[in-house]
Amino acid sequence: MTRQRYGLVLLSVVLLLASPGDRAGAKGLAERVIEHKLANGLTVLMVERHQTPVVSINLTFKVGGMNEYTGITGVAHLYEHMAFKGTRALGTKDYERERPLLEELARINETIEELRGSSRNASTTESSEIKELRRAFEETQKKAAVLVVGNEMSLLYQRQGAVGLNASTSKDVTRYTVSLPANRLPLWAAIESDRMANPVLREFFKERAVVLKERRLRTEDSPNGLLYETFAAAAFQAHPYGFPTIGWASDIQRLTPSITREFFQTHYGPSNAVVAIVGDFNPPEVVKLIEGSFGAIPATAPPPPVVTVEPAQRGERRVQVEFDAEPVVLIGYHKPPIGHPDDFVCDVLDSVLSEGITSRLYRRLVLEKRLAASVYTTSGYPGVLAPNLFVVGTTPLAPHTTRELEQAVYEELDRLKTEPVGVEELEKVLNNLDASLVRSLRSNSGLASQLAYFQTVAGDWRYLLEARDRIAAVTPADIQRVASKYLIKSNRTVATLVRNAPGPRASADKPRSVMP
Repeated sequence: MTRQRYGLVLLSVVLLLASPGDRAGAKGLAERVIEHKLANGLTVLMVERHQTPVVSINLTFKVGGMNEYTGITGVAHLYEHMAFKGTRALGTKDYERERPLLEELARINETIEELRGSSRNASTTESSEIKELRRAFEETQKKAAVLVVGNEMSLLYQRQGAVGLNASTSKDVTRYTVSLPANRLPLWAAIESDRMANPVLREFFKERAVVLKERRLRTEDSPNGLLYETFAAAAFQAHPYGFPTIGWASDIQRLTPSITREFFQTHYGPSNAVVAIVGDFNPPEVVKLIEGSFGAIPATAPPPPVVTVEPAQRGERRVQVEFDAEPVVLIGYHKPPIGHPDDFVCDVLDSVLSEGITSRLYRRLVLEKRLAASVYTTSGYPGVLAPNLFVVGTTPLAPHTTRELEQAVYEELDRLKTEPVGVEELEKVLNNLDASLVRSLRSNSGLASQLAYFQTVAGDWRYLLEARDRIAAVTPADIQRVASKYLIKSNRTVATLVRNAPGPRASADKPRSVMP
C-alpha cells in the first residue's frame, strides 16, 4: 500500500515537471535534472520547463549563523544586506574616487574603537580626540554618499522584468533568489558573477545601524523573538546554534568592513555555492553562459569546518522571559541532524503531533480539553546540518496556565512511547508529507529552492526524493523507540514567556533598544 502511494506521488512529480505537450513521454525527476560542475567548484542544477518564457534561479551558499563565533555573530546576516549594495561596477558613480573614501571610513572607525577601548574604564565621556574623529567620519561619509547610486542592482533587475528578488540568511545557508524573463538570463549571470567576485561594502556603517534597528524590532521589542533567542541560547551552550542569526547587539556594533570582507572571502567562494535554474532555457547555452561568467572566478580553499559539538544534556533546563504579552511555552528536545535515521522518524512525529486539525496535539489540547489557543511542532530548529531540536510551541487559552498546558503536552508525548501509532494514522501522515512534496515542486521557484537547498545541506539534491522513501518506511515501533530516546525530561529545554509584574520593575525589565 505504501509503495503504491509512493509510486503515485512520483508520477505526480513527473507530470508536474513535464511540459503540457510532452507529458506522455516525460522522464522522472532524477532524469530531468541536469548537473554541471565548474572547474572552480560551482555546482549548477538545471531543469527545463517550457510552459512560460520565464526562469527562476536560486543561488545558495553553505554559510550562515553556525559559521560564526563569539565576537562576530550576525556577520553572515549583515553581509546578506551588504550584497545588495553593489560591486565595483554597480552602485557607484565612480568607484576609483569612492574606494579611498571607503578605506578612510574604515580607518577612522578602527581608530575610534581603539581609543574607546583604551578609555572605556577610565571615563564615561568621549575625549576631544574621539569627537574630532567622529566629525571627520561624518564628513567622509557625506563625500562617499555623493558617489553612491542607491539600489542600482535591484532597480536594474526590476526594469528588466524580474520578480521575487530576495535573500535570506539562516543558521545553515544564505540564499539569493529571483525570477525573470528567460531572455534576461545573461543579465542575471553578469550581475551575480560580479557580485560573487567583486562586492563592495559601501554604506557599511549605515547598514550596520539598519541591522541593529532590525534586531530591536524583531527581537528586543518582540515577545516571540526574545523568547526564541533566550530558548536557543539555553538549549545550545557550546554549539553556535545558540547564537541568534541576526547576532548579539554588542557584536553587531563591533563588526567592521575588514571582518565582514574576511568572512565573505572565506565562505562565499564558488565551491561553497549551488545554482539551481528552472524554467524555459536551453541547457547547453546556459552551461556556456555560466562557464563564461562564473567560470572566471578563481577557486577558493574550503571553509574551515565547525568543530564544536554540543555536549549531551544532563538535565532539564528552564528559562523565563518577562514581557507585557500573552504567555507562551516552548519545549525543545535535542535530536540528530539531517540524514540520520532517527531524523526521518522525527519528521513523522512532527506530522503526527501537529499536522492539521486531526493531529494529536491539536485535537487533544485545542479541541477537546480547550487548554490551548494554538499548538505546533517543528523538527529541525534552528538548523539541520548539526544536531538540533524537536520543538513544541503552544499558547494557553485563558484561564488555563502554562503549567497546565505543559503537563498536557507531556502526557501526549508519553502516549507516543507506550501506544503504537495506528496504521491509518500513519498512512494519513505519510500522505500529507507526500502532498507537501508535490506542492513544493509545483512552481519553478519552489523546485529551484528545493534542489539548491538539499544539494547544499544534504550534499545531493536527490535527498528530497530519497527522504520520501525513508519516511514511508517508518514504523510504529520506530516512533516508540525515538520518542522514548529523545522526548525525555533530561533532554529538554523549556522556555516560558510570562507577563511582567505591574509596577516600576516591569518598566525597568522591558527590553531596551541598543543603538551604535
